[in-house]
Parts: sequence; C-alpha cells; structure tokens
Amino acid sequence: MTTFPPGTKALEAANASSGVGSFAVTPSDTNNFTQVPRGFYIGSTGDVVLVNFDDTTVTWKACPTGLIIPCSAKRVNASNTTAKAIVTGK
Repeated sequence: MTTFPPGTKALEAANASSGVGSFAVTPSDTNNFTQVPRGFYIGSTGDVVLVNFDDTTVTWKACPTGLIIPCSAKRVNASNTTAKAIVTGK
C-alpha cells in the first residue's frame, strides 16, 4: 500500500479511489493533460512516449495491443509515439 506524508489526505483518497471516467488521448508535443491520468490503455501496437511531471521522458517500446501502462504522466508526446487508440482513466 502506498503511504503519503502527513497533510496529504486528499492525494491519498484520490489514489485509493476508482476512476471517474476516461478519455481518448491525443498525443501532443506541447499540450499537457488538463486532468491527471490514472494509466493508459494501448488500443493498437506501437511505441508510447510519456512525459513525466518532472519533464523527463520515457519510451515504452513495442507496446502490444491491450497493454495497460500503470502510471501517470502529464503528456503523451506525438513525436515517436506510434501506438494508436490510446485511452486513459481519470
């Protein structure tokens, strides 16, 4: 179980609760998500370039159709992202 520092009960509650919806991801090299995603579903095989909240990037190579990437990010870059039909929960 994830533990959070004192004074972060809202973050703890948000992390423990189920999602409240989902949305299709439009990869962009400049536009960040307006809501924090809870993971990514890959609808069609390819690479996915995630931009972390500290502005570092990571490329998930050769993601198969149906993969769930179990992390959050502030953006999916369009450059070098070849996977299609990406969906995220919020």
